[in-house]
Amino acid sequence: MPKEFFTERDIEDLFKRDTTSLEVDDNIVLTELAFEKAQRLGLKLITRNAKPPSAPERPYISTLPSPSAVSSPVITIPQDQIQPDIRQKIKDAVNSRLGEQVDPALLDSIITRVLDTLNRK
Repeated sequence: MPKEFFTERDIEDLFKRDTTSLEVDDNIVLTELAFEKAQRLGLKLITRNAKPPSAPERPYISTLPSPSAVSSPVITIPQDQIQPDIRQKIKDAVNSRLGEQVDPALLDSIITRVLDTLNRK
C-alpha cells in the first residue's frame, strides 16, 4: 500500500472541514510542520506513539534500561591508599596519549578536581 503524505496545508484543510482527529499509521506520513500544525490546531493524532515525525528510531537503544534506572557504582579511594606519585602517573599517561596538546596548568587542575571528587565520596 502506498504511503500518504500530509503537509501543513493538508492539516489546515482537514481542520477547516471540521475534522477533529487523524489516524496515523505506517502508511500515513506527516511532515514536521504538519505535526506541529496539528498540535497547534488541536487536531488529535491517533497513533501508537506520540513522537514527532523527525524523532529517530533507535531500536537498539529502546531495549536498554535508561541510564537513570541503572545505578552506577561510586568509586572512593581512601586517602591513605592514594599513591603519592599517582598525580605524575596520570600526567604521564595523558601526555603520552595527547602529547603537547594539553595545557599543563589545565591538566593539573583537572587531576586535582578528579582526585578531590573521588576522595569526597
